[in-house]
Amino acid sequence: MQSLPALLDARLRDLTGVDPEMRPATKPQFGHFQSNVALRLAKQEGRPPREVAADIVERLDVDDLCEPLEIAGPGFINFRMRTDVLAASATALLEDPNGGINPARYPQRVVIDYSSPNVAKQMHVGHLRSTIIGDCFNRVLSALGHTVIPQNHVGDWGRQFGMLVEQILEEGLDPATLDLPGAEALYQRANEHLKSDEEFATRSRDRVVKLQAGDEETRRIWQQLIDISVAGFNETYARMNVLLTDDDIAGESTYNDDLPVVAADLEDRGIAAVDDGALVVFVDGFNAPAIIRNQRGGYGYATTDLAAIRHRVNTLGADRIIYVVGAPQTFHFEQVFAVARLAGYLPQDVKAEHVGFGQVLGADGKKFSTREGTAVPLNTLFDMAEAEAAPNIALAAIKYADLSSGLQKDYAFDASRMVQTHGDTGPYLQYAHARVNQILRKAEAEGIHWGSVSVLDEPAEQQLALLLSGFGDVVDEVAQTLAPHKLCGYLYDLAGGLSAFYEACPVLKSEGDVRASRLALCAATQQVLAKGLYLLGIDAPERM
Repeated sequence: MQSLPALLDARLRDLTGVDPEMRPATKPQFGHFQSNVALRLAKQEGRPPREVAADIVERLDVDDLCEPLEIAGPGFINFRMRTDVLAASATALLEDPNGGINPARYPQRVVIDYSSPNVAKQMHVGHLRSTIIGDCFNRVLSALGHTVIPQNHVGDWGRQFGMLVEQILEEGLDPATLDLPGAEALYQRANEHLKSDEEFATRSRDRVVKLQAGDEETRRIWQQLIDISVAGFNETYARMNVLLTDDDIAGESTYNDDLPVVAADLEDRGIAAVDDGALVVFVDGFNAPAIIRNQRGGYGYATTDLAAIRHRVNTLGADRIIYVVGAPQTFHFEQVFAVARLAGYLPQDVKAEHVGFGQVLGADGKKFSTREGTAVPLNTLFDMAEAEAAPNIALAAIKYADLSSGLQKDYAFDASRMVQTHGDTGPYLQYAHARVNQILRKAEAEGIHWGSVSVLDEPAEQQLALLLSGFGDVVDEVAQTLAPHKLCGYLYDLAGGLSAFYEACPVLKSEGDVRASRLALCAATQQVLAKGLYLLGIDAPERM
């Protein structure tokens, strides 16, 4: 359902031919919205702004939506929505099977690449944002009716497996006895061994060749390490309440056989050329070539990502591909996309986007790491938050803090602040949801029924209804711009509108049609808060 401000915006835009820049009114006496379009047109036309405003008001047909329009100050146009229109909008939301979300007019197949932990290593703070942000995009785009195909590009291939397998064989270790922390400890032992023992390093390099050649023993141990790691990842994913499953795993090994195929294709068609012993692609606008095959014959991340794009377009049928990977990888993805376009792996009608993000910092604003300087395991981070609040509230605090600021910004992990039930936090939104649920429970317990929103005499009622009408537009905007902080900001405003409504408008103590209408308004607000929190991956508790 299109929001009321969007309807007004469209009509004013059609009349004037310019963006009306509709804004919420600064004070209640100015109505609900204001536009300065007349002031901007006056400069172009060389006419007094109030004269232009009067002309617009005379020609603009919004009688079905608004009370008579007013001109204020130097030429602002004030819009006040009719209360019956606001009431009908809130009721329609309550009755909408989609909960106020506008189904996509043209549903797409959307591949989202996110999380991507490394085998034999615990998920750490560096994986937090990718997983939370990617999961939010998954939920939002799925809610709009798109077919979302998550791809968890785990690090399950490469030179490190040579040393891991050799260390296991040297220790006579049964990999089945390991859990993920144990596998990470093994990784650390193997890495130290590699640095100090040249013979071991040589055997490890030979073991990589055996892995690539399909040696049975090597592949068996390699698969055991993957199984151990996936089990550990899944424990963390369950703790994070994200939608990823084993079916979404498409690690680096998935594309191993395609790497020489991609290299040969690029070389045969003259897109790639040998330069100083390496096969590279020079792309206009980049100060360094994309390395497809290095001087020693090895393939790097660029080749793997090109093979992945090829698979995602040709096999998965992607219309849109979203990569949720840290901001430092921006150059890499821009270059990979450019090569993929050049090669035809990424057709012009397929949109590819890299959504970069900043770091998680400690409460002191410095890099968040252990005393030894290593990344903090995710489970340790959750333990810290749960020491301050219940698991569902702690998780809400973490996710909201992650999503509520611009993704490119760093943010400080301050558990004691993040779990507060007041201010701009996830628990504050949970508290608003629990509070409105309490009112509805009491009404049901007392046998009080409600149907539609019908009476909106108070400004706080009108403002809450107005806020509710904007839910679908905000979800659309998040889907298009991949900016989840817009949804966070909307839900925070809605919770604030609900609080103002509580203060000004008694619900259960009112009577008759007023009480029924206010209960219906509460029910609509509960519905939007619950749906909005779900889209953020946050639990909407009935009690707190």
